Amino acid sequence: MYYIGFDIGSSSIKAALVDAKTGKSIASVNEPEEEMDIISVHKEWAEQNPEFWWQNVCKASKRILKENMISPDQIKGIGISYQMHGLVLIDEDGELIRNSIIWCDSRAVEIGNKAFQEIGEEQCMTTILNSPANFTASKLKWVRDNEPEKYKKVHKFLLPGDYIAYKFTGIANTTRSGLSEGTLWDFKKDEPAKWLLEHYDIDPDLIPEVVSTFSNQGELSSEGAEESGLRAGIPILYRAGDQPNNALSLNVFNAGEVAATGGTSGVLYAVTDTLYAKEGVKFNNFAHVNHSDTTTSIGKLLCINGAGIQYRWLKNNLNLETNSYQTMNSHASKVPIGSNNLQLIPFGNGAERMFDNQTIGTHICNINLNKHSRSHIFRAALEGIAFSFVYGMEILKKDGTDIKVIRAGNDNLFRSEIFSNTVATLINQEIEIYNTTGATGAARAAGLSEGTFKDFGTMITKNDHVMTYHPLQNKEDYLEAYNNWKKELKKIIKE
Repeated sequence: MYYIGFDIGSSSIKAALVDAKTGKSIASVNEPEEEMDIISVHKEWAEQNPEFWWQNVCKASKRILKENMISPDQIKGIGISYQMHGLVLIDEDGELIRNSIIWCDSRAVEIGNKAFQEIGEEQCMTTILNSPANFTASKLKWVRDNEPEKYKKVHKFLLPGDYIAYKFTGIANTTRSGLSEGTLWDFKKDEPAKWLLEHYDIDPDLIPEVVSTFSNQGELSSEGAEESGLRAGIPILYRAGDQPNNALSLNVFNAGEVAATGGTSGVLYAVTDTLYAKEGVKFNNFAHVNHSDTTTSIGKLLCINGAGIQYRWLKNNLNLETNSYQTMNSHASKVPIGSNNLQLIPFGNGAERMFDNQTIGTHICNINLNKHSRSHIFRAALEGIAFSFVYGMEILKKDGTDIKVIRAGNDNLFRSEIFSNTVATLINQEIEIYNTTGATGAARAAGLSEGTFKDFGTMITKNDHVMTYHPLQNKEDYLEAYNNWKKELKKIIKE
């Protein structure tokens, strides 16, 4: 018997199977082969057709069963992870009204900023723990103001994962965690923040029914089963946004645990057990997957736009003898800590939230044409990205966040010893590396919901743990390099 998990990304749909007894990952597939298109009719707009997500869910589902010779009767339950902050609108018949306005669309920025000023920082930070900003509620307000004919047809609004669940079951519902990522959960009253929709002159009845993150959220209808190749009656047992789900995949549930991602952008997702939110404009606070009316569990999400994209740019433009990150890392390892006082500032991928949405750009500081080589540039790049993670963690700590351990996936930046050793040493914490994916995590979460996997953490460690980076003894060398980097950063941001 197996559980199946789906990860609804903006690039592709991933499906994974795990063994229902051991939690071991059996197989995974991606659909489509090429990245899915993002529709951008105007600058800073980003939309996708949710029906295309569903088509690829069905392709992935049928393919993974066929390739592994598994019968639909062998699937016990479904877990869903999805791209956060998107807006999907359906009418009374469950038909789509328009394309989804997805996470990277910024058309509603001013709407959210205006609401933050009108409502006030104190109310926002003590109730929804965020500024309304450019999240789902503000995107719905944009539709109301700019597409009134379409808005009149709206029966329910959904998040991307809610829509896939709806296509499976025919039932429109959402979760506490999902509403919080749309800035629509009132943590004080422990109910949907209807007052924010009323501020936007939006009918609160558009909010779907709220179900628990870990629960039977609906069973596959005959239509959903036929289209997906699964069996009617299979329950959807779990649903969460990609960052909370990534944390679950890495066994990050408790205060002091941090899930980190080091890809094109960097993400720090730190779990706390308080509703305190001081720096809520620099990062966001969402209900974690295990947050409930009896358990306070908040994920503090800090995104660093300029991270691995800088290292990728160097790889693509420095004409290496072998075009690989391994070659770059090898060159970088020949250079001492601090790169002989060469600093790279990595923030060249748009505005950075932790700098109050300033667009800082990428900078090469103190380059000496007589002593610095490309090896120094590679090391300074890895160190600069690591320093940006440490800088972000300092902001989290100012907000009262405890950091006891970091867990990260075995990909991208965390494969670099220089990067991982720099972070681990400067924050004096271990970094545990795991080989897992969001779709695998969602599949396992379905088993956790059903009570199959009792010792979730041990199961993940047994199946996925790759290695652990420990803080090094020569912290002074790393600290000197970090302080030199911060001096250059402060000149740029004019502190």
